[in-house]
Amino acid sequence: MTKFLFTTVAMTLLMSTPALAEEKAFQATLKAHAILPANTIIAAPADAAVYLKTSGKFTTSDRKRAEELGSVPSKDGVRPTGLALPFNGQPMQGFSGIRAKKDGTFWSLSDNGFGNKLNSTDAMLMLHHLAIDWDAGKVEALKTVFLSDPDRKAPFPIVMEGSDRRYLTGGDFDIESIQPVADGFWVGEEFGPYLLKFDTAGKLTDVVPTAVDGKPVLSPDNPTLTLQADPSKESPTFNLKRSGGYEGLALSKDGTKLYGLLEGPLWTDSKTVEQADGRPALRIIELDVASKSWTGRSWLYPLAEGGEAIGDFNMLDETTALVIERDNGAGTLDKACADPKDPKPDCFAVGSKLKRIYKIEMSEENAGKAVRKIGYIDLLQISDPDNRKRQGGGKGYYDMPFVTIENVDRVDDTHIIVGNDNNLPFSAGRALDKADDSEFVLLEVGEFLKAE
Repeated sequence: MTKFLFTTVAMTLLMSTPALAEEKAFQATLKAHAILPANTIIAAPADAAVYLKTSGKFTTSDRKRAEELGSVPSKDGVRPTGLALPFNGQPMQGFSGIRAKKDGTFWSLSDNGFGNKLNSTDAMLMLHHLAIDWDAGKVEALKTVFLSDPDRKAPFPIVMEGSDRRYLTGGDFDIESIQPVADGFWVGEEFGPYLLKFDTAGKLTDVVPTAVDGKPVLSPDNPTLTLQADPSKESPTFNLKRSGGYEGLALSKDGTKLYGLLEGPLWTDSKTVEQADGRPALRIIELDVASKSWTGRSWLYPLAEGGEAIGDFNMLDETTALVIERDNGAGTLDKACADPKDPKPDCFAVGSKLKRIYKIEMSEENAGKAVRKIGYIDLLQISDPDNRKRQGGGKGYYDMPFVTIENVDRVDDTHIIVGNDNNLPFSAGRALDKADDSEFVLLEVGEFLKAE
């Protein structure tokens, strides 16, 4: 069994922090709802290699190449989603992180492609400048920035290593969170995990490896790890589960610090994960933007009972922030399978129970300790008295029973935007037999945002 070298003082927090206080729920009201259809495909850039003109060619279970378009039916577990791979072009899907601009538009990004490093080598990495017509319920990409590495900043061979433009793919990085800045974009990544810096044209300029307490943080997909050739020797060490990297990335209000929030807890050994307040806890790690170095400060985000991961993270002011927290369920409980270990095509394997947005406080006083969870809104019970929803929910309410909800930011003093990651073409949480659309909602949450 792999031995983990990472050491931390986090476990001592169990002895020094009180049990979680009762969390306060706040009401959210649906004000607008916009939808980008699931099967939204865009062309690769004209100068991209032929290999990138189609995508999803390696998504079969045996990894055999599928060249014929639409020849591989897609499923969410055992349930067909109505779409099939490969695609003729690149899917504009998997929105995973959002940032509101002052002009009412948004920056977002598509994540690594089709779920892992091996099946996403033909999925191009891209950022999107989005305009949302809330009245019409439509989402438009004003601009798509395809990411590339022409200056060879990636410290390992990329999929398109020998090409002229060196476009980046889901076989290189798994981008999951975004912070636009004056000279480009900071992006949180999961394979390393790394913090990545791109210029305004999408050119990679910096790759920052992760460290906590001076120790490297490594996922099993980190490109520096290789299996030993000799089985009598120890395997490489890692201390973060697959898909446990930077699902959240926030920027301080003065722009001097970045806060990377891991999706999974760090492992202190082969059996133990970091905890705080008696619950598994995720690290929030502070980076100094000017020096591109870790400051040594971090916080612990304790998951709620039933919580399994986070989805997005943005600062509200100097010390408070919004965090999406979720379980791994999809679909509504009334249509859940009787036995999750024996899923059927006519039921959701595991229904949604916990899909929340928390307001947290992370200050100088609780640095190195657990953040304070001020309260939350329930994304499975959003009030909809004016019937503004375009799909989902029921009488008087709207819901988001998606396995992954990965977009949240404040729009103004009383409203936030929330959106799902539809994992195209594999996630079907809105309907049993149909791939999820990309849904964005405008929620009125004035009391929640003011909560102290």
